[in-house]
Amino acid sequence: MAGNVRRISAPSNDPDERRSSPRLVVGITKISVRKLSEQPAEASLGDLSIYGCRIKSSLDHNAGERVWLRFAGMNPVNATIVWSDNGFAGCRFDVPIDKGLFRSLTLGTVLN
Repeated sequence: MAGNVRRISAPSNDPDERRSSPRLVVGITKISVRKLSEQPAEASLGDLSIYGCRIKSSLDHNAGERVWLRFAGMNPVNATIVWSDNGFAGCRFDVPIDKGLFRSLTLGTVLN
């Protein structure tokens, strides 16, 4: 693995861990998030899998809310907020992201 990528593993005794794939910490952190009928806001990408991500944003998010995430220079990715806590939110992508985009984000080859 590249030096700026770290695998996130849940403790084995965590009964609430339901992720279907491991998530990776990414070197690319600046993204934008937009809610329906609102202007985009800057957010930070915390970790990523092809199925979802964790973001930190100044926006208030609620579980079930629809958002659009934009990674550096890419088309928006549709997602649903699955949890929110103290400025952080977990997002599940409507469709798994392309493996090429995933590799670019986790290897830090996409420019901010």
